[in-house]
Amino acid sequence: MTITLYGFGESGNAYKVALMLQLTSTPWDLHFVDFFKGEARSPAFLKLNEMGEVPVLVDGDEVLTQSGMILDHLAEKTGRFGGATAAETREVWRWILWDNHKLSTQIGTARFLANFLPEDKRPAGVVPFLQGRLKAAYKVLDAHLAGRDWIVGSGPTIADFSCCSYLYYPEPFGFDRAEWPNINRWQDRIAALPGWAHPYDLMPRALPQTRG
Repeated sequence: MTITLYGFGESGNAYKVALMLQLTSTPWDLHFVDFFKGEARSPAFLKLNEMGEVPVLVDGDEVLTQSGMILDHLAEKTGRFGGATAAETREVWRWILWDNHKLSTQIGTARFLANFLPEDKRPAGVVPFLQGRLKAAYKVLDAHLAGRDWIVGSGPTIADFSCCSYLYYPEPFGFDRAEWPNINRWQDRIAALPGWAHPYDLMPRALPQTRG
């Protein structure tokens, strides 16, 4: 049975799931969510996910939300990219939770405000504040990747796919790969995996006119 992913190109969280589906050669279809026109807040979508956000994964009778949980489901389903041991699985989840709290959420907010919200509606000072917090997160990730190829263990895991997603987007949000050599090499390793694709090649943009 083909899996259906609800998402759109600009969503870094949906990209995490789309990338995992591609890298595991799992058959899937995209249900495009016209996010900027309010589809995620529509009654029909809220019946699917009361949180009003993507991604949503429909796998047979299961309806799954939250990217980390979906990645875990796909790792279990496919037998790929999970932790090799119980200790590694806990470490994978430690980094997924860190990403959700310290990296992806703050990138998503900074990127949205800087690129998708009219300038006159941006709250003053928020983007620089978030960029300062993100710099601290980049330091953590770059230092962790020094001397290692992957975030956990000897191969790629869903921790890598969770943490990397927003870093491939072209819209400016205060991240320059050249400033973070270990992250840069890690992103190159992920992009070299068979099946890797850029987010805008996996899902269409909801705002085709955006920069990048």
